[in-house]
Amino acid sequence: MNILRDWTTRFATNDSGATAVEYGLILGMMTVALIGAIGTTGSNTGDKWNGISEDVGDAMADAGV
Repeated sequence: MNILRDWTTRFATNDSGATAVEYGLILGMMTVALIGAIGTTGSNTGDKWNGISEDVGDAMADAGV
């Protein structure tokens, strides 16, 4: 019975699995935040480039090109 009790004690006090799960959750949250940030940045950048394109087109039309 000592072997079973020793194994149970080691299993109950082992935190390595919990640490792996915590790291996995942190990685998941970071991934979600990164995807959101990239999506927002991409949309804002696209809007800026469209604005620049329109400004250049208007300038060229005014110049008669």
